[in-house]
Amino acid sequence: MTVLLSRYAECVFWMARYMERAENLARILDVHETFTRDRSGSVNWSSVVSIYSDDARFYERHAQANAKAVLDFYLLDRDNPSSILSSIRAARENARTLRPLISTEMWTHINVFYNNMNAMTQADIAMAGVSQTCAQIKENCQTHFGITEGTFYRDASWYFYLLGKYLERADQTSRILDIKYHLLAPSNQALGAAIDTSQWNALLRSVAGYHAFRRAHSRGFSPALVADFLLFDSSFPRSVTMCFHMVDDLLHRMRSRYGLRGGAAALERLDEVRAALDEQKIDSVLKEGLHEFADWIQRQAMDIAGDIQREFFV
Repeated sequence: MTVLLSRYAECVFWMARYMERAENLARILDVHETFTRDRSGSVNWSSVVSIYSDDARFYERHAQANAKAVLDFYLLDRDNPSSILSSIRAARENARTLRPLISTEMWTHINVFYNNMNAMTQADIAMAGVSQTCAQIKENCQTHFGITEGTFYRDASWYFYLLGKYLERADQTSRILDIKYHLLAPSNQALGAAIDTSQWNALLRSVAGYHAFRRAHSRGFSPALVADFLLFDSSFPRSVTMCFHMVDDLLHRMRSRYGLRGGAAALERLDEVRAALDEQKIDSVLKEGLHEFADWIQRQAMDIAGDIQREFFV
């Protein structure tokens, strides 16, 4: 790839990742605030911090993980690289570099989205409510994806956009499942306690998977089924298996269509990942440790992104 194309490819890859990250975080905050309550009616916000491994950074600045602190940290904190504002700002900066390649509609929307987020205050959130604020963020992210789908030129840059989107999605799904399953699994509840269906439904809603799960499992429900669905269901667009299959397919098609030499290392790693996902059964994953398996998924996503970085962007 030429230096110019490499630069654009990296920007479009990261623009997609940041937008996907922002939407996922908005979903988590919305569902967490609405559904994830303990028996006293309070919300355990520390699990949100754990999902993104932000414990050290968060507790340097906040004494406890209450609603105000966590929402401030993840919605509007300019100094937190994991916040939604930081993600949208980074996506906008990448879009600025891509201005010659993207449509006017794409640029206008992401620019207005960032300006609105940048002007938002805690008072605005308090007035509108967390759920409404997160709904607006999700809708803006989905509008971006829709505009991109409808206007972005289908050259190699389009493939890099989708690669970034699906790698980020695989990482996000594994993180959410890892933390939430640990908190909600029967082994962590009192002996004989009934499964709290509302909490598991909240987990599914946080990845926009509630209705899809009910279609796939209309007569059954269990924590193992939820974990199996989010990890291995190849028909659900946010499952880990679907995301890695998409990354593999995109790399193969891009190399074939454009005669690119790069991508061999990423494809070799993807072969191993896909084989492992296709062979795994949820019972063995839960027996050997879901946390370890989710951690392995996150490492694979990071390593594949690193392979793409070295082979296409440098």
